[in-house]
Amino acid sequence: MMKVLIIGADGQLGSSLCSLAAGCEFAEFASTTPATLDVSSETNIRKVLEASDFNYLVNCTAYTAVDKAESDEENARRINAEAPGWLARCAREKGAGIIHISTDYVFDGSSNKPLHPAMPARPTTVYGQTKLAGEEAVKRENPQSIIIRTSWLYSAYGHNFVKTMLGLSDRGEVNVVFDQVGTPTYAGDLAAAILEILERSAENPTLFKTGTYHFSNLGVCSWYDFAQMIFQLSNNRQVKVNPIKTEHFPTPALRPAYSVMDVSDIIHAFDLDIPYWTDSLQKCLKELRKP
Repeated sequence: MMKVLIIGADGQLGSSLCSLAAGCEFAEFASTTPATLDVSSETNIRKVLEASDFNYLVNCTAYTAVDKAESDEENARRINAEAPGWLARCAREKGAGIIHISTDYVFDGSSNKPLHPAMPARPTTVYGQTKLAGEEAVKRENPQSIIIRTSWLYSAYGHNFVKTMLGLSDRGEVNVVFDQVGTPTYAGDLAAAILEILERSAENPTLFKTGTYHFSNLGVCSWYDFAQMIFQLSNNRQVKVNPIKTEHFPTPALRPAYSVMDVSDIIHAFDLDIPYWTDSLQKCLKELRKP
């Protein structure tokens, strides 16, 4: 039976992946968290991975504090750029493949058409630069690699835009930028896609089609639209959402103005059925309402 090791099981995607994997019969799953594997150390990575048995590794861990990374480049680089290479190398030495998660921040946000994996990457932030370096390290260290870039990730786990908006609903009024456009990604849908890729590979290893792909839900919206829909679907229609420009909400790291992902390659390569973003938002809100 296929064996899969999930790195970063405490994050949004890792938590979603572990939750869905619990119901899978095509593979045995194991996972690590920062408490059991400090990925900032190559020695620690090698020690844990050499003692683990797996055919595929899914790296969900990352330094995701986008603004903090601007002043903490050393740690961001170690986790986002160096650790993926160490993980990929150890996986290759065991004859295992790797799925590595990356981000829309590898682009500069200046495009006016959906971002295709073949488009030139031009990151403008430390976060984006270190994530791109991590992609390059994975490809260099392990030819059996799939890199999946995603955007605007949210879930019932951890900290994210959906939970932030719901937490602000008692204010009655919030300001949200309207000039940054993209597509929200429900972590549960990305996790399901990863499991589908792995299940196909369990049936036939040649179906592990290596390369770089993009994944988000379908559709397009601004952060303002996203916030409006969160309040509408959670029956908080009394909350007033004020549209503001990015320049009126300054942050240490520049956010991409355009992050719409072209997901056609991953759909065709793995025959995926990706939901529309509002449908997935409803799923997440329903999950958050569970006792």
